[in-house]
Amino acid sequence: MSKVTIKVNDNGSLRITGDVELVDAEGNKFETKPSFSLCRCGLSSKKPFCDGSHKGNFSSVVRAPKEEKE
Repeated sequence: MSKVTIKVNDNGSLRITGDVELVDAEGNKFETKPSFSLCRCGLSSKKPFCDGSHKGNFSSVVRAPKEEKE
């Protein structure tokens, strides 16, 4: 299986890249492409996918903690 990357975009979506299967709470599969974006703001009309509705309406900048160097 290929490596999957999930990128938390500033003020926007979660960008998923790689071979993943996206399912709903009942196990039904969503049709996806090799790279797609998931809504993080709750404003998309295409949930769970991002449609860009967040632009100007959502603010979130998340950073992972930096590893300490020895």
